[in-house]
Parts: sequence; C-alpha cells; structure tokens
Amino acid sequence: MTQAPESAVPDYLGPESRIVFCGINPGEWSARARAPFANPRNDFWRLLHAAGFTPRVLEPHEAAELVPLGLGLTNAARRTTRGSGDLRKADFAGAADRLEEIARTIRPVVIAFVGKIAFTGPFGGRVELGLQERRLGDTQLFVLPSTSPANAAVSWDQRLRWFRALRERAPVTALNLRPAARVIVVDEDERVLLVRFDFPHESSVWATVGGGLEPGETHEQAALRELAEEAGLEGVELGPVVWTRTAVFKFRANKWDGQEEVYFLLRRASFEPRPRLSWAELESEFVTDVRWWTLDELERSEERFAPGQLRELLRTLFRDGPPERPIEVGV
Repeated sequence: MTQAPESAVPDYLGPESRIVFCGINPGEWSARARAPFANPRNDFWRLLHAAGFTPRVLEPHEAAELVPLGLGLTNAARRTTRGSGDLRKADFAGAADRLEEIARTIRPVVIAFVGKIAFTGPFGGRVELGLQERRLGDTQLFVLPSTSPANAAVSWDQRLRWFRALRERAPVTALNLRPAARVIVVDEDERVLLVRFDFPHESSVWATVGGGLEPGETHEQAALRELAEEAGLEGVELGPVVWTRTAVFKFRANKWDGQEEVYFLLRRASFEPRPRLSWAELESEFVTDVRWWTLDELERSEERFAPGQLRELLRTLFRDGPPERPIEVGV
C-alpha cells in the first residue's frame, strides 16, 4: 500500500467501527486543534447527534469516543489546506489503497464519505449523494453532503436527511446491545461501591454494581437482583435514575456487543459487601472484587473506571444532587 504522508489529524478506527466516516482532508481549524471537524461552524458533530449516531453532541477533541459507539473517522487526503479547492490530484495518492485496507481489515458495514470530493478524490469520476454501486469487498460506500460552512448551498435539513438515510441503512443498532441496569451505591460518607471486572484481552475496569437484564425483568428488578448477587444487599428501595450510557464491549460477550445502561442512585448506610453468588460464579462473569471507594481515592487512582468520567460525574452528583432528568454520560 502507498505510504500516506502524516496527517495533522489522526484516524479514529477500531475493530468495533461498523460505520467509518471519511472526510476530505484536515482544514486549518482541525490542524490547529489536532481534532477532526473542529471548525465551530462545521455541522458534522451536531448532525451525528441529530441523526442518532451519538447520545450527545461530542466535541472535536472527544473524537475517540466514537470508536466504542461503533463508529470511526479517517480522511481521504492527509495534507492540511485552507479549503478543499486547494487540494491537488497528488494529495489523494494512495487514498484508495488505504480505504481498501480499512475495508479489508476492519470490515465496516459502510464507509460514509463526508462530501463528494472525499469520494471522487480517491476513486475519480462523478458521484451523486447516497449509496454507491461501487463496494470495497463487502463494505458499502455512501456519500453524504459536505458539512463544511463553505457548503452553504445545502441546508441543515437536507444534510440531516442524508445523515438519517445513512443511519437507516447502517444503524449503530446493528450492534447487538442488551438492556442493563446499574446502581450507584453511596454511603453516609459519600463513598461509592464499585465492582472490578477483569475482561479477557484488556485491563481491569471498576464499575458500579449491575449487569444485563434477564428475560422478563424490568430495569428495577435487574438492579435489585444484581445488588444481591454482587454485594449481598437486599430489601432496599432504589432511588431515581440519574444517568444513562451506551457501552460497547471490546470483545463479544456471548451474543452481545454491548449494553444500553440505566443508572439508579441508592443512598444507604455503609455495609460490608457479601455477594450472594460464590466467587467462582462471579468470576465466570469476570467479577473479581467489590469494595468501597472515596472520591479522593478515585481521583488519585490510576485504575480504569466506567464510565470514563466517573470521578467528575460523582463529584457533580454529590454537589448538585440527582438531575431533573437522567444524563447521558457517554463511554
């Protein structure tokens, strides 16, 4: 494959990237920020959320959060320019090979080109918006309108229509996500009860008590069952749902690619966790420890936590109390 020049903006790709968005090239805003689609007038991040690809409007510097959501990002050309009109044919040398390698190794359902030039630069010819006849192996190719402010002739509504058409053709819900319930157990000293999971092929992660719903269970029933199984806590009344989260696994767990989680708050007096399940049973579900954490311990620790912003989320929850409606907390 032809070696591409170094880009001011990195690719964001992973084995879970079912949809890969291919921009044209880094603009000056993105080069300065070292983040994709960084011009504040560019609609890309707002369109992703409005079309249902992301649970909230991500900031350009949060681009890495796309990968756990089953998405990815690359550019057709590597060189930074003021506008796409400044690109030359040579800037797309090797682009088709790079895209073919992405299709072969990552095997996304779709590569979506953000702007016609993102497609015609690597492949030549003329192109219309929408699904293309051309494929790269089993990967479909889809052309979206450019989201740049320079593409003012295409309205927000038109852009959103094409992003939603892509979402319908290659939905993120192609990921097999199970419903799950988690519980933020907080004691009188504002310690939080966390469970350590040691998953195959990745570092351990500490998360709140919880897991997937069994057939016929409600979120509340699953949360109470998980409290008993993982912490030995029974006969409690759950507080409000304060967070929601989409979690995509780095490995396929049974038939599941990830979870759609809701987080209940439970405030109660401290207790010694004594799981109802045996440790052999817990370890079969990757659980290896249960313990209380203070906020200071969380902030000093180099361990990995889920959600990734658990420290900041807990600090806000302790300071402000439960939100009026559940907050989507990302990955």
